[in-house]
Amino acid sequence: MDLTAIGAGIAAFTGIGGGIGIGIATAKAVDAVARQPEASSKIMPVLILGGALAEATAIYGMIVALFILFF
Repeated sequence: MDLTAIGAGIAAFTGIGGGIGIGIATAKAVDAVARQPEASSKIMPVLILGGALAEATAIYGMIVALFILFF
């Protein structure tokens, strides 16, 4: 059994967490803008920052998976 492939697969699962995080954040931001449209200029930058941080964790997981497979 090749344990490096299993480790890379587990590291690739961070993409699921990033997707869930971005989905929840977007849903909450849309709900907030629907309730108070005048606050959208304050909500959107926070949403973009949160989405970027959630996506960064998914990218780090992908990089770790690639390092496990090829190095």
